[in-house]
Order: sequence, then structure tokens, then C-alpha cells
Amino acid sequence: MSEFRIDQITNQSGSRGPDIAGITTFTGTSGMVMPSGATEYRGGRGRGIFAGGYTPGASPFTGTRQNTIDYITIETLGNSSDFGDLTIARTISADAASSTRGLFAGGTLDTSPATQTNTIDYITISSTGNAFDFGDLLTTKGRSSGCSNNTRGVFMGGYLQSPTFTGYTGIEFVTISSLGNSSKFGDLFTGRYGASSCASPTRGIFAGGGESNPTFTGYNIIDFITISTLGNAQDFGDLLLPGGKRLLSGCSNSIRGLFAGGIESPLGSGANNNVIEYITIASTGDSIDFGDLTQARRFLQATANRTRGVFGGGYTPTPTAQGLNTIDYVNIMSTGNAQDFGDLTRLMNAGSALSDAHGGLGD
Repeated sequence: MSEFRIDQITNQSGSRGPDIAGITTFTGTSGMVMPSGATEYRGGRGRGIFAGGYTPGASPFTGTRQNTIDYITIETLGNSSDFGDLTIARTISADAASSTRGLFAGGTLDTSPATQTNTIDYITISSTGNAFDFGDLLTTKGRSSGCSNNTRGVFMGGYLQSPTFTGYTGIEFVTISSLGNSSKFGDLFTGRYGASSCASPTRGIFAGGGESNPTFTGYNIIDFITISTLGNAQDFGDLLLPGGKRLLSGCSNSIRGLFAGGIESPLGSGANNNVIEYITIASTGDSIDFGDLTQARRFLQATANRTRGVFGGGYTPTPTAQGLNTIDYVNIMSTGNAQDFGDLTRLMNAGSALSDAHGGLGD
């Protein structure tokens, strides 16, 4: 039997490898499979990132705001590992990501009294290391939400400088592969903070939230935008609770969006929620019950790849008031209760999460 040595094939002059043109066939007992798909999608995407937040968080507003960034491999189970640090310690920054770069925008700083920031950081998701400055948001705000496709990051809602907690209607966007300040995209149907978000390659979704000026109002509204255009959000449907919930978290693949946890209205007396609900992103309509988290909590963070949704950290007032290091996961295209994934490197609530394989990338 002859030996087929591809490393010994050259062009006619022997100066370089073979020139292949036209139709080429190969017959044998083994073969060669060429990589497929866009170049940036090859090499094993699927890293989840958790950043910032309070630690240890004996209440949702105590502890120290952190600049820590953790990462996990979404397809496996296990504890998170240290990635690096944000440029500034903060809570609840809005997040967006492409297959290569992750962004963290805005949030509340570790100052007394608490102040908000308009800073946007970025990381290269496939590496480890500290974040770099990307640019600034148009508006200094906290508790906003973000989503993205592989090109554009969109940041929605939030509240203006505390203690007014005025819900912000504005939607802003950036081009993820560049550096620079955000630009105006449009406006939400209703300004609110503490909402959740997710995306497909075409649509961004914004769900729940609340507003505390002049009196507290909770929302069960779900809005949507078309990411590649500019314009105001449109009505999608409603979350399960008529009174709404806020401080929940969302994630998605390209088909289905999930919203989990949060605190139920009214302000101050609402219960922590363990419900996971879902929508079909390409349609419109109200959310549907999916299952339950392993424990009821608010201020949690969520991210996903094409098959799994992952929910990390959070805060629970009972049985002992504390921040959590819990990581849960679900299979997005099924329904059912969450299962244990592992633990974060620290007790964490009110952070942010993203991945290089979320629904807005077409997974």
C-alpha cells in the first residue's frame, strides 16, 4: 500500500505548496474535512463572563463594589476562574458582545453617596486580562440593560442620578469592533430601570423593570427593537406577573429568550422570584412559564450559548441575607427547572454578564 504524504506535495517547480484550481476530488478510507463557517466563529466559542457587582453583599446595597471579572466555559460544568479587572469598580453595567469583544457600559460607582458613570469598557473574550477604555455613553446612568448582534451593541433604559431614580427612555448604540462614544438609537415605550434584555441576530428585547419617581411603578412590559436600524422600541407583549418585576436577568439563543428571577412589585415589600419564563424572539406575544431557578433571587446575571442559559450570583434576603456565588443552568430549547452548574469565585450580586456565543451572534 502506498503512503499518501501531503507534506511532500509541491507545485510543479517545487518552490511552494500545490496550486489547486477547479474541481478537486479525493478518494480514500480517510478524508479531510475543511473548517466551515465564518472565521471568527471557529476555534471553540462559548465563554461566559461575569463582571463587577457587590461583594460580599450582606444586603443588596452593602459590601464593596468590585472590578473583578470571572469566566466560565458554558458547555462544561464547574466553578468560574479569574479573568482580570474592569477599569473601575461598579454595579449593574449594561453589557453587549460580539464573538470576540465584550463591552460593559455605565453603572454605579463605589462612592458615598453613590454616583453613576458613563464609562464603557471592553475586553477580548478569548483571552484573559484587564479591561480597556472603549468610550462613553451619551448619558450617565445606572441599572440599564444591553444586548447586541455581532456588529452593534445597544444600551437601553436605566435610571438617572440617584436618589431620584427617574426612569430613562433613551436607547444608545455603539459599533463593537471600533472604539468611541455611543450614539442615539431611539426611545423605549416607557422609561425604566432594572429590566432584563436579550437578542437574536435581528431583534433586541427589553423586559420588565420599574421607575421610582415620583412614586414607584413596576412594569411587566416587553419591548423590542430591530438592532440594525434606528428607531423607537415597539410593544412585544407582557411578562407573567401583571405587576411586573425588576432586577431580573435575561439571556437567549437566536430563537428563544429567557427571563429569570428578580423582585416582584411593589417597591420595598416585593418577594424574590424564582420563575424562569420564555419568549420566541421572532414573534410577538406574552412570555410563557419555563421552570424555576434553584433559588429565588434578584440582582442575578445571565448569559448563554446556543444551547444553555446560565444564571450567576444574585441576592436573597432569606434565610440569611447575602450575596450568592451560585451558578445555575438550563437547556434553552427545553423547559424545566434549573440545575447546579458550579460557583463563582466570590459572593456576587448586581453584576453584569455576557458571552462570545449569545443569541445575537446567530447561535
